[in-house]
This record gives sequence, C-alpha cells and structure tokens, in this order.
Amino acid sequence: MNEPLDWVAENQETMLLFGGKVIVALIIIIGGFMIARALSNFMVKRLETSKIDNAVVSFLASILRAIIIVAAILMSLSHVGIQTTSFVAILGAAGLAIGLSLQGSLANFASGVLIMIYHPFKSGDYVDAGGIQGTVQRIELFTTILKTPDNKLVIVPNSRITGSEITNFSEEATRRVDMLIGVSYKADLKKTKEVLMNVITNDERVLKEPAPRVAVTALNDSSVDLIVRPWVKSEDYWPVYWDMMERIKNALDENGIGIPYPQMDVHLHHPEGEAGEMRVLKVDKT
Repeated sequence: MNEPLDWVAENQETMLLFGGKVIVALIIIIGGFMIARALSNFMVKRLETSKIDNAVVSFLASILRAIIIVAAILMSLSHVGIQTTSFVAILGAAGLAIGLSLQGSLANFASGVLIMIYHPFKSGDYVDAGGIQGTVQRIELFTTILKTPDNKLVIVPNSRITGSEITNFSEEATRRVDMLIGVSYKADLKKTKEVLMNVITNDERVLKEPAPRVAVTALNDSSVDLIVRPWVKSEDYWPVYWDMMERIKNALDENGIGIPYPQMDVHLHHPEGEAGEMRVLKVDKT
C-alpha cells in the first residue's frame, strides 16, 4: 500500500522536473499557435492591399500558419526529451514523396502564384499565352482559362504559360496596324502612296499621333511592296484592319493602280508540225 507513495517520494524531484518541462512544452505549443495566428493575420492584411488574388493570400497564410505550428510542436516534444529526428525524417520523406507524385500540379500552382503576383495579364485581356491566343476569362491557381475568337474555352496549365513567351495585346492603349500592300511596277509610286494615305487618314478611328506611315519596303519579283501603318486604339485593331484592307483594294481599283498576282507563261513546241506531239519546253513564272 505504501509502495506507490514511496515511489512518488523517491521520484518527486524527477516528477517535478518532468512536470516543469511539460508545462514549458505546453507554453511553447500555445505560444506557437498565437504566433502563427498573428503572423498569418499580418500577412493577410499586408497582401490584401496588393493586387494578389484572395485565394493566393489565404493559401499562403495557411502554409505559414501550418509551418509555425509544426515547428512549435517539434520544439515542445524535443523539450520534454522526445527525439524528434525520426519525426523530421518521416516528414521529409513524406514531403518528398508527395512532391514527386504531384510535381506537375505543384509546378502549375507555383506558376499560378507567380501570375497572380506579377500580373502579366488580367481578366478581359487578349493575350497569346502558352501558344494560345484568346481573351482571359479566369486566372485560377492551377490553370488559366482563355476564350478564343471563335468562342472556344481553352484551359491552359499555368506552368505552360510561365514557361513560354506571353504577349499581352490589351496592356497598351494603342496598337499599330501593319498592312503589306503590293502594287504593279507600272504604278506611279507617288500617286499610290497618296491614295493609301488618304484611305487611312479619312478613317476617324486612326490616331493623329503617332502619325500613320506609308513607305516602300521591298522590290519583289512581280510587285513593289508598301507598308501601311496607322495607329489605332487597341480595341479598334481588328475592325480597322478588316475595313482598311477592303477600302485599300477599292481605292486602288478606282485609281487604276494594279495589284499584281503570280502568272505562268507556258511555251509549247510542235516538233512534227501542228498534228505532231506537243511538248512543253519552258515555263516562265512572272
């Protein structure tokens, strides 16, 4: 009956020491939870003032909170004398296995975070991203959803977007419309340039500044090529391009300026007279 009391009396000092360690361990855990909550709330408040998506902010805050809590638990276990080396090894091995199995998803997630932080584009922008051209519908953690001009939704992995060039056609307020027009060598270049300049300057959508440009850019085999470069608002790019091509064709026709096209001259030979076999001796392309 006295054996438990004797054991307690004999180990009283050890129990007090262990109890003190347990109390300190509990304080470490409680302090870890409090620090984790405070730092995560601080991160949320700081990042909410930026343009980072709320989903990314919440996720990053959760990761920070989990890391601090796990560190506090490991510190408390170590303080009471429990070896945490094996726990750390197990956690490391588990993290490595999960990382290898989900490396594609993790790469997409990391790319999604980068897109939301650096904002190379936003919803509503027309972009060329990951080899796909379309209007950005939504930017999610793992994918970006684009709508193509023919009204198809394309779901592009974020890692594919950040791993290639990104062209944002909507970022700037103005764009230059580049058109290449070929005319005949017989055409009067001065008159041709005047006709082309009149077409683009008579369109109210063409901006005065930067000034439009018409110039000879190449002397090809069958045509003289001119570049026509008006500046327009970004949203007017395609309407102006399509209208200009039609108006330029009509204006050149009205002014008798020819637009050349490839021609082929076939030379025939009758070695035995008109009734003989007909052979092709030479083909000229002009």
